[in-house]
Amino acid sequence: MKHKNIILTGFMGTGKSSVGKLLAERLGYQYCDLDALIVAAAGFSINEIFARHGEAHFRRIEAEMVRSIANRSGLVVATGGGAVLDPENRRQLRAVGFIVNLTAPAVEILKRLQEDNDRPLLKEGKTLEQIGAMLQEREPFYADADIRIDTTGKSVENVVAEIMRALAA
Repeated sequence: MKHKNIILTGFMGTGKSSVGKLLAERLGYQYCDLDALIVAAAGFSINEIFARHGEAHFRRIEAEMVRSIANRSGLVVATGGGAVLDPENRRQLRAVGFIVNLTAPAVEILKRLQEDNDRPLLKEGKTLEQIGAMLQEREPFYADADIRIDTTGKSVENVVAEIMRALAA
């Protein structure tokens, strides 16, 4: 494999964790969930970090975790949905890996997240308008990827196969 790491970006609910785990297994890479690293470093859940210290504090820890993977290789990294908002995070992720952006339309994301209450930025209620506005705001940052794959209607296996084809090209 010619890539040091594979970095998965995308909005919450696009399949980064599921795809990341299977992709890592197929490549013989280690799976790394950026949000899990943040929780381990902070000693609190993401919801607790947001509630106790706010989003800015969470983003600082997130940037530290992005830096912590910069010297590693053989990773499939699932980033949090907002990790790409920071230009320094984007620069570092690009420097250490092949960026795969997973996408889905707002209506599909709403359907996938309906029962999920562990998303602090959607805590006040999940509406199509809210998700659509966040997607639109983040689009330029998500677009900064080597490949983009819409996961709507695709199995995890099919998405992984698409990524594998792109990596082999």
